[in-house]
Amino acid sequence: MYQVPDQHGKLAVVTGANSGTGKEAAKRLAGAGARVVLAVRTPGKGEQARGDILAAHPGAEVEVRRLDLADLASVRGFADGLVADGRPLDLLLNNAGVMNVPRRTQTPDGFELQLASNFLGPFALTAQLLPLLLAAPAPRVATMSSGTAHRARIDFDDLQSTRGYSPTRAYAQSKLADLLMMLHLADLAEQHGWPLLSAGAHPGYTRTNLTTSGPTLDGGRPGRIESLLYRIVPSQGVEQGAEPLLYAATSPDAAPRGYYGPRWAMVGPTRATPLPRSARDKTVAARLWTEAERLTGVCAPARKL
Repeated sequence: MYQVPDQHGKLAVVTGANSGTGKEAAKRLAGAGARVVLAVRTPGKGEQARGDILAAHPGAEVEVRRLDLADLASVRGFADGLVADGRPLDLLLNNAGVMNVPRRTQTPDGFELQLASNFLGPFALTAQLLPLLLAAPAPRVATMSSGTAHRARIDFDDLQSTRGYSPTRAYAQSKLADLLMMLHLADLAEQHGWPLLSAGAHPGYTRTNLTTSGPTLDGGRPGRIESLLYRIVPSQGVEQGAEPLLYAATSPDAAPRGYYGPRWAMVGPTRATPLPRSARDKTVAARLWTEAERLTGVCAPARKL
């Protein structure tokens, strides 16, 4: 079991922290002494998670703030609230996401839901929180991807999946986009001399509600093959599944552009794992970053802060 190093004095934001790997990561960060912000779409569920964390760690500092990554206004409001507090941000864990939404669904900003929730929202959040991150002595951004990124490509001609929508293809593209975001953020940090470490993770096959909540949106349901695979493919609990993200966020051995996942791909202790070939193209990463800035209207600083 990965032991999170001492985090006393640090502020951490964990998205999607009301359940699954996000809740587990928040719990262990809080247990290690960090002050943790549970960034959740539904505050009531966030308060339940906060109660569970405090039951395990009575002296922990944990608060709930609303964040809907599929809504840029919510992202901006959340970021503005943290900026107004003025406290440097040590750790940002981009964990929240949605998976395999059965029909193409459009967000209030006109984006395809999986792209918005899994990539554009986290991108806008990360860019808007950069001033707080760069005010910390050794900030980190850890971004959760997925093994499905290995079979994805970025379709710049149809980024929003308006032609021939496929739930699995849209999901895989969004998770590849997360890795490319992680890569370009690390490049920016290197170019500008920022003391920021950007790394990625994937949870293997971890038993969470991610595999059921997305496919059941709008009255959908998982297909028969998917349902069968969910039962027979080796899987693990959130205690193990959260560890790659925690490793990326806190391990002294984690490296810029590092990518961490289960030793045996689907399950097992954390190890460094090769990036998908499609996630190593810095030209594609830079182009996607520029497109995300255009779509969201949020731009990262162009120089060292």
